[in-house]
Amino acid sequence: MYIAGFLLVLGPLVTVHELGHYLVGRWFGVGADAFSIGFGRELFGWTDKRGTRWKVAAIPLGGYVQFKGDMNPASIPDPKAPVHSDSFQSQSLWKRALIVFAGPATNLIVAIGIFFAFFAISGQPTVTFPDDSTMISRFAEESAAHDAGVEVGDRIIAIDGQAIGDFQELIDQVALFPNRQIELTVERADQTLTLPVTIGSAVEEDRFGNQMTLGRLGVFRPDNGIPEVTYERLGVTEALPAALSYTWNTFEMMMLGLKQIIVGDRSVQELGGPIKIAKYSGEQLSLGLLAFVNFAALISLNLAFINLLPIPALDGGHLAFYAAEAVRKKPVGPQATEWAYRTGIAIVLMLMVVVTFNDLVSLPIFGS
Repeated sequence: MYIAGFLLVLGPLVTVHELGHYLVGRWFGVGADAFSIGFGRELFGWTDKRGTRWKVAAIPLGGYVQFKGDMNPASIPDPKAPVHSDSFQSQSLWKRALIVFAGPATNLIVAIGIFFAFFAISGQPTVTFPDDSTMISRFAEESAAHDAGVEVGDRIIAIDGQAIGDFQELIDQVALFPNRQIELTVERADQTLTLPVTIGSAVEEDRFGNQMTLGRLGVFRPDNGIPEVTYERLGVTEALPAALSYTWNTFEMMMLGLKQIIVGDRSVQELGGPIKIAKYSGEQLSLGLLAFVNFAALISLNLAFINLLPIPALDGGHLAFYAAEAVRKKPVGPQATEWAYRTGIAIVLMLMVVVTFNDLVSLPIFGS
């Protein structure tokens, strides 16, 4: 299931990402020397009438388009290559930027399209809680809220001044922020109290044993506070804005997670790579088509997000260089470009080592 899920997720998503680059490049008349799914030794392929070598390579961990004038698949300019009108480097700045942005943009479009289809066909899930769902009925054995002075019967009405309407909003404001200091506002009888609370941290497991660190206040809603979940099918004009909003919210969570890892609020062990993608892909595939397709949309968003990071050798790094070129009115010097790309490749390789180590120790054969 791991292998099947991995190939069914990463293969198509990498292909559409690279097709985004390739098709926009062709639209602008740029030639391509190679279009590869995977890295390393070619397993099979063919050359089309335009001279592009289409191939499948042995290491299925990505892919690339090598345009004319590129020194390598990272689109680093080849100083020895003759400049032709159909080479990538001879294109105007805005064309190069669009070609580079087309890859992540295609992944975004795929994700939005999947969410759009879910909302239009299966319906948008809506969770409705009773009015008293934020009233505290009891505390967990370890409760950050209880330690801060919150009492049974208090009603949580705001966090850091932002109103809390129901228990789901409470979860949304807490779960992603373990160890964060907040101001918790509660109603107690006729009083309104604001108490400083440090959100607790709990490691929880899903049905497959995958662990995640979540923020917890250690409070329980009333026993009658069970939510009602409904699915509302949206029309085309409603489903698209809903899909865009959901995509943006997911993007914000990815940015938040990366920020928390950088500042140390989350462990670097939560980063995952290809092996973990394979593991999760197989698990979601075992749950059925809808779960698997939804997971594919999330991975597509991850590919877009990672590629847009301003790291040289990634799409975001190229866009950062083009932004500098637009400001300076001339390209960044060749020596600075070379060192930046070397640094970027070193960062990417270092991250690959870290995430691969994390992936391996998370496998069942290592006791995780």
